[in-house]
Amino acid sequence: MAQADSLQDKANQFAADVFEHIRQMSADTIGVSRQGYSDLETQVQKYLMDIARQLDMTISRDPAGNVWMRLAGSDPTLPALVSGSHSDSVYQAGNYDGMAGVVAALTVAWWMRQINFVPRRDYVVLIIRNEESSYFGKAYAGSLGLMGQLTPADLALKHRFLTVTLGEAIRSQGVDPEPLTKGRPLVDLSRIAAFIELHIEQGPMLDGSDTRVGIVTGIRGNFRHKSIKCLGQTAHSGAVEKAWRHDAVMAFAELAHTMEAHWQAWLDKGEDLVFTIGVVNTAPNASIAAIPGLVSFSVDIRSLKQDTLDRFYALLRTEADAIAQQRGVQFEFDRRIPCEPAEVSSALNARMEAMARRYGLRCRPIPSGAGHDAAVLGNAGVPVAMIFVANQHGSHNAEEAMKIEDFIQGTDLLWRTVQNFEEAI
Repeated sequence: MAQADSLQDKANQFAADVFEHIRQMSADTIGVSRQGYSDLETQVQKYLMDIARQLDMTISRDPAGNVWMRLAGSDPTLPALVSGSHSDSVYQAGNYDGMAGVVAALTVAWWMRQINFVPRRDYVVLIIRNEESSYFGKAYAGSLGLMGQLTPADLALKHRFLTVTLGEAIRSQGVDPEPLTKGRPLVDLSRIAAFIELHIEQGPMLDGSDTRVGIVTGIRGNFRHKSIKCLGQTAHSGAVEKAWRHDAVMAFAELAHTMEAHWQAWLDKGEDLVFTIGVVNTAPNASIAAIPGLVSFSVDIRSLKQDTLDRFYALLRTEADAIAQQRGVQFEFDRRIPCEPAEVSSALNARMEAMARRYGLRCRPIPSGAGHDAAVLGNAGVPVAMIFVANQHGSHNAEEAMKIEDFIQGTDLLWRTVQNFEEAI
């Protein structure tokens, strides 16, 4: 419920203008494309930094290239309250995944300047680089780099379209990738009191209800394979009978069907689990008249619980071995890319719930099916929370949409949490 002279009354145009400017900067043939650690991502960050300078915020970059825009509080000795998200997007996507969290955090800073509000502790807008995995197959590069948790193998990952590696892309933006692999955080995490990330939901739950804002209860982790190969034997489709075939497509299809059946059985038992095969390819020389000897495919397994991830992944390997033996094929797994599930701060969630009640903001608890940079910070020991905002047509596609009035409701919850952060609840 908007109140007189409140952020919900006054901030719509500021936020809408920022979104539109960034959309125009990022426009592709359809949707927008902002590759992480690219010249365009850097230009978008510079545009946001120009706004921060107009708000008299101080700006710095960490050794991973992430941007920290600081509005000074009355007691700079206190750890800062940080909010933000990532500045990149997937290929030919919508404009709100990641950017909603950055614009929300910046809108709160803008509003504090409008009403001459000085927080007790510094308030920081954090713009994180390269959260998406769509170009290099590695998610959270900016936040993992900040924690020193990238690996040399991560830096060697190739771009999906180009010959450049992730490490080369990082270096092209003036960032030395080597310190990002040393296993140590590149900033003093004790100087972060909390990190709150606003994000579009990316699913239909909020948009299918009369509640437009969610408070996230947990963030799913995942196991991913960029390219698993099923190797069979290419042969003439008319000359080889079924008993003599080593058909890679049929073996892959059996594995996919088997794992979907297991997935449903686990859901029926109450397990939190999602399973996706998002990319499937046959060999370049595949033809209608040939039995396929090669299929490559991706796998994405997600859950709120690490134990569930471990057990379902082991089941995938067991079923692949059984089908390979039965059909005379071979499954070759590339490097597994893990991300741990993350818990959110119950204290932060309780604070946001209290602010929602006080200011008449309707919210509901909701799990995060997707991964987010908040998970990386949370697993490093930073208290984290997330606010979800309803969006339409899903995410990671050019049809992604978000109503500005829904966004402003979520941003208002962020503002009220910042405004009353020092208050005991």
